[in-house]
Amino acid sequence: MGQVSASSTVLINAEPDTVFAAVADYNEVRPKILSPQYSEYKVLQGGVGAGTVATWKLQATKSRSRTVQASVDVAGHTVIEKDANSSMVTNWTVAPAGPGASVTVKTSWKGAGGIGGFFEKTFAPLGLKKIQAEVLENLKKQVEG
Repeated sequence: MGQVSASSTVLINAEPDTVFAAVADYNEVRPKILSPQYSEYKVLQGGVGAGTVATWKLQATKSRSRTVQASVDVAGHTVIEKDANSSMVTNWTVAPAGPGASVTVKTSWKGAGGIGGFFEKTFAPLGLKKIQAEVLENLKKQVEG
């Protein structure tokens, strides 16, 4: 059983503080930027930054879906989502980049062992990177728009 992870980055032409505020906004911004693989999105507690608890269903592939209940924390310029239903952790890190900001999303979890774990470690990050890239592009449009 090894660590599995996927990460994607986007550059956004906006102040890092503005971008961070958008990333940490689970009430207004997050539902607008989610890709079609997300459904049943709901904020259970809070809604902005640390202390937020949100839930959603992620349809990673046709046959593989996961219900996530994310508890949100903030450390510096990183929004951290920890899933209560699995070992999955997603970090959204905002950093200054030239005249704007970069946002890097990194999701990691403890993968399965054996041959199933090999396939998970090989193929899951590819699919997740596509989903992350779409969400980040939607974030860029939302913030720059």
